[in-house]
Amino acid sequence: MTTHLVAGTLRLFSGAVPRWQGCGPELSQRVYFANHTSNLDGPVLWASLPPPVRALTRMVAAKDYWSASRFRMHLACKIFNALLIERKKPTPECNPLDDMVAALGDRHSLIIFPEGGRQTSPEPQPFKPGLFHLAKKRPDVELVPVWMENLNRILPKGEILPVPVLGSVTFGGPIRLEAGETKPDFLVRARAAVLALRH
Repeated sequence: MTTHLVAGTLRLFSGAVPRWQGCGPELSQRVYFANHTSNLDGPVLWASLPPPVRALTRMVAAKDYWSASRFRMHLACKIFNALLIERKKPTPECNPLDDMVAALGDRHSLIIFPEGGRQTSPEPQPFKPGLFHLAKKRPDVELVPVWMENLNRILPKGEILPVPVLGSVTFGGPIRLEAGETKPDFLVRARAAVLALRH
């Protein structure tokens, strides 16, 4: 099962057409951060990227979900090149932030969902602080807001088979952590950047 086949299948099932509103698909290092309502979010966002960008972009995903079966684990590790993290509270010995910084290295990009787990509300929940700390540790990396539409209707929580509904993936203009900006202010601004992409 090749990455091109999986990416094409995901685009076909989701009907998601990427909309680049505030930036174009480039090979520069980025953290794509998006709202989160479905297990399809990460794979569809990944599939929406052009092949050269996709090859250097890693999805950050929950280890407990993607390691639940051999098939999911194969997809996560062999196809998506996902960074699987524990959802338990971080400790100095086990901090997902360190793993994300290491995964970025000097050439890769990441896909993250700052709300944490999937949400059922129409608007994103307040963002958790991981995005702020990532921006602080890697100020050279662009932070690109992304709005995911209808993915929760294509694969509702608890369902296995997708429902034919058109989704969309909208990419906004990059933001950065400003000098002296506090964590609460930055997280509010980042969330607003995602919300501003709704149609």
